[in-house]
Formats: sequence, C-alpha cells, structure tokens
Amino acid sequence: MRFSLFIHMERYDDSIPHEQHWENLVELALLAEAGGFSTIWIGEHHSMEYTVSPNPMPQLAYLAAKTSTIRLGAGTIIAPFWNPIRTAGEVALLDVISGGRAELGVARGAYQFEFDRLADGMPATDGGKAMNEIVATVNHLWDGDYAHDGEVYRFPTSTSVPKPVQKNPPVWVAARSPESHDFAVAHGANVMVTPLMKGDEEVEDLVRKYETAIENHPEIESRPDIMVLRHTYVHSQEEPEGWRPAAEGINTFYRTFAAWAFEKKTPENGFLAPSDPANFAERPEFAPEALHRTAMIGTPEEVIERLHHYQELGVTEYSFWSDNSLPHELKKRSLELFIAEVMPAFSR
Repeated sequence: MRFSLFIHMERYDDSIPHEQHWENLVELALLAEAGGFSTIWIGEHHSMEYTVSPNPMPQLAYLAAKTSTIRLGAGTIIAPFWNPIRTAGEVALLDVISGGRAELGVARGAYQFEFDRLADGMPATDGGKAMNEIVATVNHLWDGDYAHDGEVYRFPTSTSVPKPVQKNPPVWVAARSPESHDFAVAHGANVMVTPLMKGDEEVEDLVRKYETAIENHPEIESRPDIMVLRHTYVHSQEEPEGWRPAAEGINTFYRTFAAWAFEKKTPENGFLAPSDPANFAERPEFAPEALHRTAMIGTPEEVIERLHHYQELGVTEYSFWSDNSLPHELKKRSLELFIAEVMPAFSR
C-alpha cells in the first residue's frame, strides 16, 4: 500500500495571507516527497476560502518544478466545469512539464453553491453525466484524433495537444454508489473513495462495492487501484489528549462544509462561519469523541493497526487528507510523525 497527500490551502479568516498559505502547502508537499509519498493530490473548488483551489493545474505545475519523483494528481476536477478537450490538453501539458508524473481525478461536484455560479444553476446531482463523458473520452483524445457526440459534450474530430509523456495518465473516479464503482472499472479507471465521518465499516463497504465491480467485468485486463482518502492526524504517545485538537479541528471542517453545502447563506468575501454546533445535536457522529474513533486520528501504533486492516482489505493507496482547520505547525508535526513512525511499518 502506497501513501499520498491530499491537500489544499485552508483559510478560515484573513489573519494569514494567501501567500503564506501557499508557502505552507509547498512545505508540506516537499516534506511528503522527501518522506516517500507516492502522490500529491489537489482538488478544485470555487469562491470558498476554506478550500482555496480554483484550479489544481497551475499549483501542480509549480510543484512539478520543485519536485522530481512525487506524482501530481488533480484530485479532483469538477467535471461539469470542464470540457474533455480542455481536460485532456491540460493534463497532458502537466505530464510534459513534470516528465510523466500527472494523474487525473474526476468528480461530479458536491456544492450547489458552485453550480449556481459556474453552471447556470444546474442541479449538482446532474454532474455525474459530465463526469462519465470526460472519463470515457480523455483516453481517446490522448491516443489521437477523436470525435464525440454525447449527451453533455459534442465536438468534431479533435485530439490532445500536447500528447502526454505517459501513454495514458492514470484516471481516477470519485465513487460511492455501486453504479459509480461499476462505471469506473468498466472504463479502466481507478477508484477513489472517502468514508467521510463514518467508521472503518464504511471503508469495508466501499471496498466490497469495488470488488463487486471488478467481478462484474472480467474483460478488464489490468486490475484498477483503489484509494481511501481520510482525514489523518498522528500525535505522540506522550500526548494522551493529543487527539482532541485534531478531532475538534475536523469537527470545524465538517461544520464549515455543512454551512457551504446546506445552509443557503450568502458568504462574505469568500467566508462562511461554521454551522452552529446546535445543528448537530442529533448527529453524534460529528462529536469530537466520535471523530476520534472514525477519522484516522491516533498515536503511530494506533494508526498502523488501522492501516494494516486497510491493506488487508486490498486498499492500494491511502491518502493522508491534511484538511482539518488546524494551524500549519500542527499539520507539519503530524505529517512528520506519520513519515517517521507510521510509514516504516509498510513496504514501499
């Protein structure tokens, strides 16, 4: 099982400028490469300060010039905001810039807030159609001339310019339902899943869906990878209460997510306050004590034990999700502990 870093600039107020947040992200990315991580993943979100990432491509291109071995993943682009030709070309250009280290993750999108501003109010739940068509077309464009007449996208004969260094950069699909797992496997794409605030039983269920999809497609010659993305924080054995800042930070992250996803409030200059804790009184899974058990929070020994279980399930990539609303120094210390004391327990 290999390890990757999933990271964004996070900004909950304007006390630190964007330039400093970017320097912090680069520092963690370089630490991950030096520590043996396989990939850095950066996603896409718009007009929201708590996830500052309007386009992963320029960020990954910058990191390409600062690194030499770690792979560079767009994790994930929001399919309805893109076009297959643009997608193929930008990923291929990143692949050229990085010497063949680009990877592409595609998602349907989650925030109606973004769809109201970038897709004329299209229901976010309809984003899967665009995701499916991009996944089904990018490899054709990387291979050569291709024309497409689909439900969402239509274009005459086109190709990717430039062509990628890799014959075909790996493509990943953000999957949850059995149908999305099946689609990914049928199209030769890898699968990325997140259990969010649920426990390891959710990881087991998601792996079962992936395995079922593989069983249903014996024609696929190469077994796809499956990545589990999970909020991760490692604290020292000497800090028995070291879990609490992380659990409280992840609680803040999810309350902020809820404010953006469900509360229909108008942000002020890109900021929304986290949803009131009282709104979660009937949702015990959001309590810090519950997140301590479900998120990947713990001492090195505790984290190793759970990750060995993931490895036994057949998970091929574990992504250390660093977004948690905590200060940079705490994130850095956690990542350093993970590299020094968790990763040596796994073959690289």
